[in-house]
Amino acid sequence: MHIEIRGAEKLSFREKQAVVLKETGLGNEEIAKRLGVNTATVATLLSRARSKGYEVVIVIPTNLGLFGAEHDEEG
Repeated sequence: MHIEIRGAEKLSFREKQAVVLKETGLGNEEIAKRLGVNTATVATLLSRARSKGYEVVIVIPTNLGLFGAEHDEEG
């Protein structure tokens, strides 16, 4: 499984960093610590990113056995 951020080309480098950390489950305080900024800056980065319209997609390989072995081999 992996995460794709569609529309990431619209985001600045810092916006991408904030989005990735947010989508992995971190809160704004932890994101701020990791990026070396304050929480207001994190909120601004995330707000700007949302306004640019990105989409987070979780990609799950079909070979996880979710639908039985005969279906996994087809896809």
